[in-house]
Amino acid sequence: MNENDYKLAMAEWDRHRSDYFLITQLIQTNYVFDLSKEQLDKIREKNKYVDACAQVGVFNGEMVLIFVPLDEKGYIDRSVVEYQYTTLKPLKGDLRLQETKEFTVVKNAILSSDLAKVDDNTNTFFPVSDQPILDQDVAVQAIERWRDEGMEWFFRECTEFGGQRIFKRFYIPMDDLFHPEPEVAGVTCSFGLRHNDIYQRMLVTLIFISFHEKMLQGSSSKVVSNTYDWAKPCPPVCRIPELGS
Repeated sequence: MNENDYKLAMAEWDRHRSDYFLITQLIQTNYVFDLSKEQLDKIREKNKYVDACAQVGVFNGEMVLIFVPLDEKGYIDRSVVEYQYTTLKPLKGDLRLQETKEFTVVKNAILSSDLAKVDDNTNTFFPVSDQPILDQDVAVQAIERWRDEGMEWFFRECTEFGGQRIFKRFYIPMDDLFHPEPEVAGVTCSFGLRHNDIYQRMLVTLIFISFHEKMLQGSSSKVVSNTYDWAKPCPPVCRIPELGS
């Protein structure tokens, strides 16, 4: 997408945000966004900031997420003239959310000098993750709430607040999109709806299900999926001053 289409798509979403009827024509709460490995590679190549910025737009009558490249300081990189984008579409098949936890059990036994057992114990060490993995149950609950209550959320935001509190963009930690081992083969992104204790209201978020391709013995491979942390919506969480609220 070029810069002119990007600006038109943003303006079109601004027009939709205050009109509940237009939103109902645009959004199905069981639709998702998909990002291919090729798109992810291009986003990673162009975006230098710790967060990626996904601008919401309407392009050719469809909702889109447009990834705006940011420089090291979080400002828009004006040298980039083509933006990656993904369209809200029906899910192609079942979406498997997989959460794997490994536990380590250590058994200790102490024998005295005459080989008599004087103590024994068993310790279980719970897994510690260094990735921003979102608990599967929390993710499923947020996705299901969006499916069941998403349009009610839009109705209230449009009728009581004129659409001003509806998201314009999302800030996504780059770690949510890229994992070196195993390498990400693609990402499916779903809207979610969950309560935010700081703002004391329901906020829409994006939940990322990353698909990894693991090589097995021989030439076969197995695709597994992981659920990663959600994005921050703006408004209210507007972290890049240049883009406004």
